[in-house]
Amino acid sequence: MSARADAVLDRLLALAAERFGKAREALAPEDDLFDALEIDSMQALSLLTALEETFEVEIPDYEVQDVRTFAELAEVVASRL
Repeated sequence: MSARADAVLDRLLALAAERFGKAREALAPEDDLFDALEIDSMQALSLLTALEETFEVEIPDYEVQDVRTFAELAEVVASRL
């Protein structure tokens, strides 16, 4: 994982924890974000929108359709910075 993706991952985990009422320490990069956050696809889209606003990027849906882990999502966001 690149240094940029690492920085994105830290902010992503903090944002996800805050948004869905989880402890930041309970979330790991390799966790399935749906299982770890106990969210559905609509809530995942809400998280994606928050990430787009936070990082001021636009991420097409097709780039995240197979993303399952926080690390994978961080890589996608980092690739747009």
